[in-house]
Amino acid sequence: MNSKPYTRRDFLKAAGAAATAGMAARSGLDAFAAAESGVVFQGSGASHTRKVLILGIDGMDPNLLCEFVSQGLMPNFKRLIDTGDFKKLATSMPPQSPVAWATFITGLDPGGHGIFDFVHRDPATMAPYLSMSRAEPPRRALQFGSWVIPLKGGTVEQLRKGRAFWELLDARGIPATIYKIPANFPPGKTAARQLSGMGTPDILGTSGTFSYYTTRMPERPEKISGGKVYPVRVIHDRVEARLFGPRNQLRRLPKTAVSESGDSVYAETPYENPALAVDFSVSLDAENDVALFQVQGREFVLQEGEWSDWIEVEFKPAPWAPAISAACRFYLQQARPEFSLYVTPLQINPRSPAMPISQPAGWSRELVDALGHFYTQELPEEPKALRSGVLTGREFWQHAQFLLREQQRALDFLLQDFQRRGGLLFFYFSSLDQGCHMFWRYTDKIHPAYDGAEGLQDSIRTIYREMDETLGKAMTAVDDNTTFIIMSDHGFVPFYSQVNLNTWLMEKGHVTLLDPAKQELAKEYTNVDWSRTRAYALGLNGIYVNLSGREKNGIVKPEEYDALLDQLEKELLETRDPRNNEQPISLIVRPRRDFHGPYADAGPDLIVGYNWGYRTSWASPLGEFPKEIFLDNKDAWSADHCLDHRVVPGVLLTNQRITLEDPALHDLTVAVLAQFGLAPLPEMRGRNCLGPRTA
Repeated sequence: MNSKPYTRRDFLKAAGAAATAGMAARSGLDAFAAAESGVVFQGSGASHTRKVLILGIDGMDPNLLCEFVSQGLMPNFKRLIDTGDFKKLATSMPPQSPVAWATFITGLDPGGHGIFDFVHRDPATMAPYLSMSRAEPPRRALQFGSWVIPLKGGTVEQLRKGRAFWELLDARGIPATIYKIPANFPPGKTAARQLSGMGTPDILGTSGTFSYYTTRMPERPEKISGGKVYPVRVIHDRVEARLFGPRNQLRRLPKTAVSESGDSVYAETPYENPALAVDFSVSLDAENDVALFQVQGREFVLQEGEWSDWIEVEFKPAPWAPAISAACRFYLQQARPEFSLYVTPLQINPRSPAMPISQPAGWSRELVDALGHFYTQELPEEPKALRSGVLTGREFWQHAQFLLREQQRALDFLLQDFQRRGGLLFFYFSSLDQGCHMFWRYTDKIHPAYDGAEGLQDSIRTIYREMDETLGKAMTAVDDNTTFIIMSDHGFVPFYSQVNLNTWLMEKGHVTLLDPAKQELAKEYTNVDWSRTRAYALGLNGIYVNLSGREKNGIVKPEEYDALLDQLEKELLETRDPRNNEQPISLIVRPRRDFHGPYADAGPDLIVGYNWGYRTSWASPLGEFPKEIFLDNKDAWSADHCLDHRVVPGVLLTNQRITLEDPALHDLTVAVLAQFGLAPLPEMRGRNCLGPRTA
C-alpha cells in the first residue's frame, strides 16, 4: 500500500479535487541520472548489462493476432515470432484489467494484491467504491462563514497491495521507467520514473465526465452515463456556457431543494460544496460553419467537425488559494442549424498536476515539455460518449486515432531515453483494448448490435496493423543485451448476451425485494430486503454472501456459509440460457479457497466466470433487478473479456525462449526479475518462464 500525505498547501492547490477520486469519497525522489546503455548494474554479487523493454498492449488477443499475421498484415510480429518465441499468456481470474495488471506488477494473485474487480464494497456500509485508489479530504478544518480552512492535508491512497517489481529493481540500483501501467495511481514513492495510467481520475475525481452543450436536448438526458448534458441557446449568433470543475472543498453553502409545489426547502443535507466553474463563449460566423471560442482570455477558431488543441483552464477556489489547473479539448460537432459541442473530461494538467500522477512529481512537466500536452485521465478514448450516442462511431474513431498517435509519440521519445539509460522500460497501449470493446459490432454481422453503416468494418484490423508498425519502431531500440517482451493482460471475445446476475439470485430465492412491484424501478439495492437476502451480486464478476457479523445487515450464520457457497456454485454451473440451452457460466472461483495471501477473504465470496459470448449485464453490477435474466447486448460496447479466464488468454512474444508451456502473468513477473539476476519474493506465485535468447 502506498499512501502519500499531502501538505496543507497541496490540499489548497487541489481544493478537494482529490477528495472525489473514488466512489467512496465521491472524489519525491529524483530519477536516476541518465546512464549509457552499457552501464553495469550490481546486484546479488553479480554484474550484468541486461536491459528489458516491455510493450504492454492491453487486450491483444492471440487468435486475432495469429489470424492477422497469417494474412500478411503484421510482418514485424511475424518476424519476432519466427526469430523469437510466442505463446498464449494465461490471465488472472477474473480477467479484468486492474486485476490482471496488478497480478503482473506484483507477481501475486488477488489474495496477495487485494484487487478483485473494478468495484469493491464496504461491508460496514454496503457502499461501493472503486478498487484501485481512495482519496480522503482533510479530517480537521476551521470554518469562517462559508469558508473552510483545512488544518491538515488530505490523502490519496493507492489500494493495490504487494511490492511492484520495479521496487525490487530500485533496491539494486537498476533504473526503470513505467509509463501508464494500470492500477498504479498514485505512483509509489520509488526511484523509478512513473506516470500513472488506468485508475487516474479526471479533475472532478471521476473516471471521466465529459460535457455536452446542445440546443437539441436528448429525450432523456439523465440516461446519458459518463457525461453531463447542458442546454444552451444561440442568441445573436453567440453561445454563453460554463465549464464545471471540481467541488470547492474550501466553501460550504446552504443546500436547498425544490418541492413539488415549486417552493425552495432545505435539503436533508444542509450544506454542499459548490462546483467551481469557468465561463466561455462561442461566436458563430453568420455565413460559414465556423466559430470563435473565448476561454479565460484565450481565443481559437474551430470549423464544424474540428477538434481544438489543448486548452488550459484554471479554477480559483478562494482568493488566497492557488488555482486548480486542468486541460481539455473542444470538438465543434455542429454549428448550424442546431448547435452541439463536445468537451473532453477535464484532465489533471500534467504541467501543474492537482493530484499526484507522476514520480518524481516533476516528471509529468518534463514530459509536457518534450511531448506537448497529453491525456492523463484513465482510458481517455471515452467510450461512454459513443455508448450514449453523443459521439458517432466515426467521431470516436477519429478521437481514438489521435490518442494512438499521442501514445506512439511518447514511445518514440522514451525509446531514445531507454537507449541512453538502460535498465527497464515498460510502455502501455490502451488503443487496442478500447477499440475491440467499441468496434467489434462493426466487424461482426451476427452481433445483436451490428452496424455496417459507418464504414468501420476494418477498424480492429487497422489497429492491429498500427500495433505492428509500432513494434517495428520499437525493434530499433533492441540490441544484443536487450530482452524484448510484448505482452497483453487478456484477449477478447464478442459480447452477445447479458446476464442479470442479481435477477438470477432473486429468482433462485437468494435475494428478496421489499416491493416486487418496483423490481425494475429501484437502483443501488434500495429495494432489497436485507433481512431476507442471503447473497447479492456486485461488480462485474462478484457474488457476496450477506454474512452475519460482516455485512451491515448480514443474516447468514458462519456455520451456514460453506453450504450456501456449495449450493450457489452448483446452481450457477447448472444454469442454462433458455433461448439456446447454452451454459452461460463455465467457472466458479472461491477466493478464500483458491487464492493466496492475506487479502483472500477481502473480496467476493464467489467469482463468476462467464462463458464465451456472455458477460454480466449493464444493470446488475450496481444493484438493479431487470425482469429478464438473459437478454441481447445491443450496446456499442460489443466485445469483452470479463469472463472465465480460460476463454480470454493474453499474448506473450519475446526474443527469448519461452520455457513454460503455459506461462501466466505472474510467471512473467518472475521472469522480468530474473533477467536482472534477481530472485522473486517468497510470496510471489510465478515461475521464471524465459530462457536464453533464441538464435
